[in-house]
Amino acid sequence: MSLLPLRVAVVCWSNQNQSMETHSILSKRGFSVQSFGIARHVKLPGPVPKKPNIYDFETTYDEMYNDLITKDKEFYTQNGVLCMLDRNKRIKLRPERFQDCKDVFDLIITCEERIYDQVVEDLNSREQDTCQPVHVVNMDIQDNQEDAIIGAFLICELCQCIQRSEDMENEIDQLLQKLEKKSDQAFLHTVCFY
Repeated sequence: MSLLPLRVAVVCWSNQNQSMETHSILSKRGFSVQSFGIARHVKLPGPVPKKPNIYDFETTYDEMYNDLITKDKEFYTQNGVLCMLDRNKRIKLRPERFQDCKDVFDLIITCEERIYDQVVEDLNSREQDTCQPVHVVNMDIQDNQEDAIIGAFLICELCQCIQRSEDMENEIDQLLQKLEKKSDQAFLHTVCFY
């Protein structure tokens, strides 16, 4: 069992749903966790599918919440966006972009394959200072509240297994295989270096 706490990052598209649900659950379980988005802008559903609400990453969750209340409180309450933003603003001030973070993690979990590809590309483009390994794992999670909750608990189970392992570097592949069988969920995994 590792004596040091596992440093975890969770990355989704806009740092709103999947990554924040996982951030919430992991932090309640005592993990050192940060969450991020990878997109250029934050997009939240609008009243028409092709017209999302677009914000930059400097916009706070509270500002987004208040903006949507003024636009159509009933609509954004019914579609769950206000509830999601309310949860998010209790966790942290604003969404963050992974590309802007220089913190070091033991494990980075992405919520879609295209995000996994971008995280790996970003890590590989950085100058390697310490050659410390970071495991990047992808678990596809649909961008809806129910799947975000299910995915967050599965990610929590993975983190707990890794935290209890004697040797993360040599046991992670076996842990992922066990979890794949148990959950019927495929994982992608690679190692990058800081």
